[in-house]
Amino acid sequence: MNVSPNGVSAKNVLGNELESCCFEPMTGYYRDGYCRTDQMDRGIHTVCAVMTQEFLDYTKSKGNDLSTPWPEFRFPGLKPGDKWCLCAVRWLEAHHAGSAPKVDLKATNVKTLTIVELEILKTYSIE
Repeated sequence: MNVSPNGVSAKNVLGNELESCCFEPMTGYYRDGYCRTDQMDRGIHTVCAVMTQEFLDYTKSKGNDLSTPWPEFRFPGLKPGDKWCLCAVRWLEAHHAGSAPKVDLKATNVKTLTIVELEILKTYSIE
């Protein structure tokens, strides 16, 4: 069972147990492969997304370069096709700009729904 740091089972946006997003590269606020969160995660890294060059360029233009490796922060740098737990607000911002990447709903944390409507997420589903 996927359990959050406070001992509660983490759920996805579909209401089921949260599935892993990616282990290679190792993603998540906790770098455990899951888009889990807690009150310390100010960015709410809960959207499991499949990177595209368009999104990587977009987020870099907003001051968040996800392409460049930062080994000191255990960040490998991302390339198109990588899955990554994105900040829900940045994903929504990219959606409004027409640059949002596809989403793995089974690995996207239910906490995302406090920021993004499920119907919007469903239009980007990889399933």
